[in-house]
Amino acid sequence: MSDRLFGVFGLALGAFYIWAASIIPDSFMSDEVGPRAFPYIVGTVILICSLIFILRPDAEPAWPTMHSFAEILFAGAVMFVYAWALPELGFLISTVFATAYLTWRLGTAPLWALVTGVCTSGGIYVVFHLILGLSLAKGPFGF
Repeated sequence: MSDRLFGVFGLALGAFYIWAASIIPDSFMSDEVGPRAFPYIVGTVILICSLIFILRPDAEPAWPTMHSFAEILFAGAVMFVYAWALPELGFLISTVFATAYLTWRLGTAPLWALVTGVCTSGGIYVVFHLILGLSLAKGPFGF
């Protein structure tokens, strides 16, 4: 039943996506494909996948317990707080705490979760900011 509900939701989403793509205005530049081609493809893939969910559903899944569901909701809340704190605390500090918490909840010991958070934040900062030159949110310390 859950696959079929998901499929019906996907059909509605795919139909809306294709409709939204159909009202994209033509670009002033001449292009072989046009601005609607990619959204049409994405909408069509959504429709096909949704039909598969409706026509060939899997067995009913084992839903998470309330404790597991609360963990999932709290992880989502951590991601919202991360996005909210990013402009205030900056990329490095926000990413350390978000990554450390999520890693800890996945089963890593607290100290190693913090080490993972620091290494992940620092590694991403080095690659994206220092090597690739992309702009990341600056924190109160200017980095």
